Amino acid sequence: MALERPERRAFTCDELRFASEGEGQPARLRGHAAVFNSLSEDFGGWRERIAPGAFADAIVRDDVRALWNHNPDYVLGRNKAGTLRLSEDATGLASEVDPPDTQWARDLMVSIGRGDVTQMSFGFRVVDASWDIADGIKVRTIKRARLFDVSPVTYPAYQATDISVRSLDEIAKEGELALADPETWREELRAMDLRLRMVGL
Repeated sequence: MALERPERRAFTCDELRFASEGEGQPARLRGHAAVFNSLSEDFGGWRERIAPGAFADAIVRDDVRALWNHNPDYVLGRNKAGTLRLSEDATGLASEVDPPDTQWARDLMVSIGRGDVTQMSFGFRVVDASWDIADGIKVRTIKRARLFDVSPVTYPAYQATDISVRSLDEIAKEGELALADPETWREELRAMDLRLRMVGL
């Protein structure tokens, strides 16, 4: 039932921007890596939404990186280092990053300023979710998630890229189980959370 690797989702962020706090001050990158209560595209018979509060625990507990295009070779910031700040607001998962003074980071800021890069994505693992039917389609609502990274991205990370069709099918089967037998689904989620805690994720 549990996915072996993090899922990824991407959102277009009109407010993705960088700005300097004042003359001579380094620029900061701001944007929303996730948007609350917004239905995703159709993932092949099911859709997804993120509930407010889904990242409340992760913001406090998880060791999260800001990456460029989810590439661990290009670290923009890290919450444990104080160079990435995460919060939940009325829109969703807000991020503020102090990018490094490196050529690739400066180049990225130029691309964002030009409007060439307008999307953000986040890597996560579901801890608690519920399923329901809306307009004849299954909808997974993510209530609590572990958070691994937030990333400005060139292209959105949808099913054809970072999450395989097989994994999407597995999630759809989870939805069938949840809708058919909610108590079994809750037991599976509790077991999944315990496994994650045991391996320190």
